[in-house]
This record gives sequence, C-alpha cells and structure tokens, in this order.
Amino acid sequence: MTLTLQDCRALDAQDPLAPLRAHFSLPPGVIYLDGNSLGVAPKATAARVADVVTREWGMDLIQSWNTARWFDLPQRLGNQLAPLIGAGPEEVVCTDSTSINLYKVLSAALNIAREDSPTRRRIVSERSNFPTDLYIAEGLCQERGLELVLVEPEDMAAALTRDVAVLMLTHVNYRTGAMHDMAAITAAAHAQGILCVWDLAHSAGAVPVDLNGAGADFSMGCGYKYLNGGPGAPAFVWVHPRHASRCWQPLSGWWGHAAPFAFTPDYQPAPGITRYLCGTQPIISLSALQCGLDVFTAAETLGGMAALRSKSLALTDLFIQLAQERCAGHGLGLATPRNHAQRGSQVCLTRDEGAGINGQGSGAYAIVQALIARGVIGDFRKGDGGQGPHKDILRFGFTPLYIGFEDVWNAVEHLRQVLEAAEWQRPEFNQQHAVT
Repeated sequence: MTLTLQDCRALDAQDPLAPLRAHFSLPPGVIYLDGNSLGVAPKATAARVADVVTREWGMDLIQSWNTARWFDLPQRLGNQLAPLIGAGPEEVVCTDSTSINLYKVLSAALNIAREDSPTRRRIVSERSNFPTDLYIAEGLCQERGLELVLVEPEDMAAALTRDVAVLMLTHVNYRTGAMHDMAAITAAAHAQGILCVWDLAHSAGAVPVDLNGAGADFSMGCGYKYLNGGPGAPAFVWVHPRHASRCWQPLSGWWGHAAPFAFTPDYQPAPGITRYLCGTQPIISLSALQCGLDVFTAAETLGGMAALRSKSLALTDLFIQLAQERCAGHGLGLATPRNHAQRGSQVCLTRDEGAGINGQGSGAYAIVQALIARGVIGDFRKGDGGQGPHKDILRFGFTPLYIGFEDVWNAVEHLRQVLEAAEWQRPEFNQQHAVT
C-alpha cells in the first residue's frame, strides 16, 4: 500500500523517538540525509565547547586536567560508548582518528597472529572496503613484506585460508549500506585461526553491535557520523580483553604509558585498553563528542538501540518503497539489501551508466547536487564507470535520532521532481566540487 504524506505525518505523531529531534540544531528547510558522513550538531555542543574554552581552559587553566577530569576523559567517553557496540566497561577509549586507530589495531593483530603462526602472510579485506582502511593495510603490508588480498563478498569464505593472518572488514559497507553478519564471519575466520578487525564507522550509533557476543578481536570506528561528535571528532578503539595487554601497539606515546607523569625514559605500557592512547588528548574535541554520546544516553529511556534500529528500518523501507513507486522509469536501481539483517541505516540508489547528459556517465552526481540545492542533502559516491560491478551511488543516510517519516516522503518527492523536470541537467549541477 502506498503511503501518503498524511500517513507519514501520522507515523511521526505516533513515533516514541520523536522527542530526540529536539536535541539537535537542524537548519530550517533542510532534510538532512547525510548523517552517515557528518552528523548534525547537538544543541548542547556549542555551550559545552564554550564552557571548556572560557572556564575550564580560560579560568582554571592547567588545573582542569584534575578538576575538570580532562585526564580520564577518553576512558569515560569510552565507557559511555561501550553499550552501543557490545563492549564492556574499560574496554573502549575515544581517541585519535579512525585511520590512526586502525593502524594501531591492525599492527597489533598482525603481531599476535604472526607470533602464533609466522607463516601467515596475508591480510584479507573486501574490495569495496572504505579506501582509508585499504590504504593503511597496504602500507603495513609494504612495511612488513605481507600481501593484501581484496575479494568480493561472495568470495570471502574461500579466501579464509591458513596463510591469512587478519581479516579486516567494515561492518556496514560505506557504498551500499550492506551489513555483514559479524558473528558468523568472525566464527568462520577463527575456525581458520584468523584474527578479525572490524571497522564500525558506519555502524556505531546506527545499528546494534555486539563485539563481545560476536567474539571479535579488534575494532575501531568514527565519532563524527552517527555519533554526532562534529567534523573530525575523535574516533574510538576497542580491543578484546584477551588481547588488550598482550602486546604493545605501535604508537607507544606517553598517554599510553602506565604512569605518564613518572617520566621514565623507557616505555611501560598501561594495562588494557589505555595503552591504545598515544599523545596528549584533544579535550575540546572530546568534549564535543560527549554531547553526541549524551543523546544516546537519553535515548536509553526510549528503548535505546533496539528502538532506534526499528525506526531506522522503517525509514529505509519507506524510502525504498516510495523511490521505486514514484521515480520509476528514470534509470534508478537499488544497491542496498532489502533483507533487514543485511542492511545498515542508509539507502543507496544506483543510476544506469549512459543515463547522463548526451549518454555520458550516469548523471548521479548532478542529481545529488540538484537535491542539495532544494535542501535535501545526501551525497554521491563514484562507481567504476561501467568497467566493473560498481555503479555510481546516490547515498542517503537515515539517522532515526532526528529524521522522521514526513522527511522521507518529502525527500522522495523532491527526487521525483528533479528527475521528471530533468533539473539535474542544469550546468551548475554538473560542476564537480572537491568534496562529493
């Protein structure tokens, strides 16, 4: 049954999570479907950051490492984040960037795997994994004389052989929104003696995750997407307790020392996850991230991640249904799985190659730009130009903290109008920007 705008408004009126939208500063007239790239600013963030700058730093100065508890902020935020990813207390720290944290955990995983079995000389990953993950892995392979093997998802099981040290995957694929079965894949890897590193950049705060339940080995993820920590927000890192104190991580800075203010000339790693810290922590950025995590704490009283997941699936189901009903005949396809168990919190539409201006390209980039000009903000991810299995992607993220059902209906209506009026063919929408 096709839902009307009035039906969607009724769903919003019945939504128990609707009060969470009041925690965010949303620009008027904007339907923001890009929270999978950069989350919306919580209303509390500006005041919190101002307080850190004017009072904690401006007035209390260096005393705030103690009086404002700056010193243990990475661990406190890690404990606040832990329930969202199935981690226990004192198993997560918020620190550094996703790429740097991946370098730490992938290095540690390789050390452990090759210490146990020196003949393991491969890292396996998905060909369409997020590029920074592949670049970090490629650099480590060059440094250590190892091999990076990239496979399509359907070929992954066959790639898990006894010469593989580490399987490195992103839980929810950034291009398609397809979600791996973490528990099943981890079990299959462990059966071959392979350690698993999971990137949760597109999962944390978007879908329920159970790292301990899945028996995962290492994980890291992003603070500025669904966690709403702000541009370039500190990331997070998790290590299973069975591995946490087993080896050094490669960036053995003083903040990961067992006693940083003992100032010993030799490195003595802190026990557990604290050794995955490195240098002096970015307190202002961490404080902004705390405001994003505070919204998830508030969401616990409304059903927590289970309720957020239920709404996310309802929003993405609605978008898929409306887009296929109302935008038929314009060359759009669906890259995101229909199966709920295989879907993250985004919907990715494809556009046929050759559907662009004068039969050149897909026009997907220009369609996204035309939508942005109308206040519907999604983003574009380039395909392989028809030379392989990956098409251009129109990518839309659905953050149930602040997106409603009427937003979905209106977004698809704008998409229909852009396509039917060929609005995307205007020259200004075909000018490539640095960030897509």
